[in-house]
Amino acid sequence: MKVLMFGWEFPPYNSGGLGVACWGLTKALAELGIDVVFVLPKSVPIGATHCNMRFADSYGEISFRKIETCLTPYITSAQFMNMKGRVVGMYGGSLFDEVLRYAELARDIVRDETFDVIHAHDWLSFLAGIEAKKMTGKPLVVHVHATEFDRVGGGSVNQFVYEIEREGMHYADRVVAVSQFTKNIIIEKYGVPEEKITVVHNGVEEKNFIGVVGVPEFVRQLKKNGKKIVLFVGRITLQKGPDYFVNIAKRVSEYMDNVYFVVSGSGDMEGKMIEDAARSGIAEKFIFTGFLRGDELDSVYRSADMYIMPSVSEPFGIAPLEAVQQGVPTLISRQSGVSEVLSHALKADFWDIDDMASKVVGVLEHKSLQKTLREFSLKEVTKINWKEAAQKCILLYNKF
Repeated sequence: MKVLMFGWEFPPYNSGGLGVACWGLTKALAELGIDVVFVLPKSVPIGATHCNMRFADSYGEISFRKIETCLTPYITSAQFMNMKGRVVGMYGGSLFDEVLRYAELARDIVRDETFDVIHAHDWLSFLAGIEAKKMTGKPLVVHVHATEFDRVGGGSVNQFVYEIEREGMHYADRVVAVSQFTKNIIIEKYGVPEEKITVVHNGVEEKNFIGVVGVPEFVRQLKKNGKKIVLFVGRITLQKGPDYFVNIAKRVSEYMDNVYFVVSGSGDMEGKMIEDAARSGIAEKFIFTGFLRGDELDSVYRSADMYIMPSVSEPFGIAPLEAVQQGVPTLISRQSGVSEVLSHALKADFWDIDDMASKVVGVLEHKSLQKTLREFSLKEVTKINWKEAAQKCILLYNKF
């Protein structure tokens, strides 16, 4: 079977979990014998990037098509207009024009490719998937990794984005949701029939941790001096609850003075997060590492005494699984998809600062609790893998 996939980020050119999910799913599909053509919405230079894209080719089944575009992950209309003036090439006058342009390019691609199923990831690729279906009549699967309601965290949705999401979900033959949490939003907010939606939870890549991952020097010194590390990993955006993380940190600091808070990621709320920490009088307890990946991120995970994901609305959340893999006790928001599959983690409502803070203190002060969370969650995470997700997608493909 051959699948034509449309996406808009792929490691190492990713700024969030969407690219990680596309990587993990396509790799697992290839290992199960599915031939995947993955279409990226942005042209990337030949070199190291091309080598990373060849990673999937090493499994013998995945090839890549690149098309020139100005689209980047999680872009807003304002960011698009700013970026458009700094790149070379012919681009649309707005984000809307650029999304339409991507869809038009899909028509050229389907003329050159043969495939059995179309699979489009998230809203920027939905129109491309629709055009491919219109031209070929092949079945379309749209994969919802997040909705506009997640991104705005309870605020006003962007009507342009919402309409594309809704059109894609209704035009598709099947909708894949990354959690029951997301499926409920799709039914309630987009009016998609329940029987049309299949829940396929994300997974996490298996890793071999034989050997020692280096610890950053600044963390080494803190640990040497008996300090504890509480970690935040993710895009620093409204959806991920960075403001709640600062409030949790302040409450924990009122009770324990030997805790430092490491933030790994980047995003539009990074400046506000720094200002909030300063206003709370705990700026000296915060360390911002910027966006990390690979061994650097692994080393920060391994240094942490606890990981927190205080997301306001999290369709899934791969970072907690990565933290668990590294043996880090984890606290996650109940408003998340990952809470459906991860039992041996502490859970709290994102808005309940007192509950979150008390659980952090409990873990940091009680080694027996740390040990229990670490041991049981490590066993559990081995069953949350991309192979299972890929098998569910193949069952879905075979229904057409």
